[in-house]
Amino acid sequence: MPPIQDMTSAASVSRETPSEPSDDAGLLDALQHQVAVFARRAEQTRLGGVGQVRNSMDRAAYLLLNRLDREGPMGVKALAAGMGIDSSTVTRQVAPLVDSGLVKRTSHPEDGRAVVLELSARGLARLEEVRSSRRELMARVTGGWTEEERNSFTTLLTRFNGALSARAAGLPSGEGGTGGDGDTDVTGVTGRADEPEAGDRVAGEASRGAGTPS
Repeated sequence: MPPIQDMTSAASVSRETPSEPSDDAGLLDALQHQVAVFARRAEQTRLGGVGQVRNSMDRAAYLLLNRLDREGPMGVKALAAGMGIDSSTVTRQVAPLVDSGLVKRTSHPEDGRAVVLELSARGLARLEEVRSSRRELMARVTGGWTEEERNSFTTLLTRFNGALSARAAGLPSGEGGTGGDGDTDVTGVTGRADEPEAGDRVAGEASRGAGTPS
């Protein structure tokens, strides 16, 4: 008579035996690890460019000036909506730019009672200086890349930022987007100046969890 198999013990052993991680899980682990490394490296270098203007303009100022340059004069509400932050944040961030002469307040061309923000000639010159410095940094960092590799990386990074924006906005995956200057572009999203952007929050959490070396 064959021995009676203890099915309970066999099931228990089966449940206790850890399953091998799938290829997809391994890839996602590698992705979150690299995002954590990127967050740390970006914080260390601030990706501010090279030369004398390195790290001479903070992110908020750069994104504001960049959007005004690309889209032209606009009111605080329109600027806030386009960047995915609230109007009070834009007002607070714009104030020092106005004081330093990089941005000027002018009357709306169609409604003299309304005030719009416009990039000044000085602001444009300063923005171009910073862009040139950051462009040189990107050229050096990706110096060994082909044009196709740069295009692919830019496309995927833009898509990744859009997905983070959608998550921060509570939108289904794929409905987020980024503006031409790479800042958050989800209508209705609000934020505070003292809060990190969605990408920074996610990357920072990944960095703390991965324990990557500097």
